[in-house]
Amino acid sequence: MAPRPAWRGYLKLSLVTCAVELTNVVTHTERVSFRILNRKTGNTVKRIYVDAETGEPLGDDDEIKGYELDDGDFIHIEEDEIEAVQIESSHTMSLDGFVDKASIQQVYLDTPYYVTPGDKVSEEAFAVIRDAMSGKKMAGLARIVLYRRERPVVIEPLGKGMVLTTLRYDNTVRQPDTVFGEIEAVKTDQEMTDLAELIIDKKKTKFDPSKFDDKYEDALLELIRAKKAGHKAPKAKAAPKPSNVINLFDALKKSLSDSGSSKASSSAKARPATKRAKPKTAAPKRKSA
Repeated sequence: MAPRPAWRGYLKLSLVTCAVELTNVVTHTERVSFRILNRKTGNTVKRIYVDAETGEPLGDDDEIKGYELDDGDFIHIEEDEIEAVQIESSHTMSLDGFVDKASIQQVYLDTPYYVTPGDKVSEEAFAVIRDAMSGKKMAGLARIVLYRRERPVVIEPLGKGMVLTTLRYDNTVRQPDTVFGEIEAVKTDQEMTDLAELIIDKKKTKFDPSKFDDKYEDALLELIRAKKAGHKAPKAKAAPKPSNVINLFDALKKSLSDSGSSKASSSAKARPATKRAKPKTAAPKRKSA
């Protein structure tokens, strides 16, 4: 069964418009999930809204959304009043500007969606917009109302379709300096940096997401299988804690040796020697954030 679209509307480039659909890239159908049960009866439980003052449960017809004012009072908002709020981006994504996707900092990228033509009539216009962006190696900027919030988005070609990624607003992103500001500047030893680069060269690989596996999910399934068979839960294996690095240079050399790279070792010898800083006897204290 084809996945249900997360949004239906139109993609617009100047006077060219085509119907499109957004489909979630990520699926959670295979993840382990748990239900809440009554420990005594084994029955499933359900959540209900109750009046905070009287404790009485509410029926569906008694519920209404409320926006809290500064004085503690609430403005009542009906569901159909929210549904009636419509702006252009509720149904149309207008490509208002184009950028190099690489120019968008990673911290602003949020959730990806596949973009496909909404109907047969729209396929030609969809292909023209897609191929034009592909030819110029550009991505389009637009806005979309998704899950009752307007979000800036970036749209780029991907094979026969396109991929849309929602963007975070600037005022919701912590700037790096607010987090990295307290990291002290450290002058690194060139010989140690060279050793670290050799380790990186040794571990160079190609990105292959099929090789990623969720070890925590596997452990949960092992627990479920054991309980289903009437066995005790498997004993947790404590993860080994990394030891404190007392001599960074020696740790780098050992890491390179453990990788089994004779080529890397010979390359290290071939490099011109540089003056090495004296090893420290203890790790420097870190400032608290």
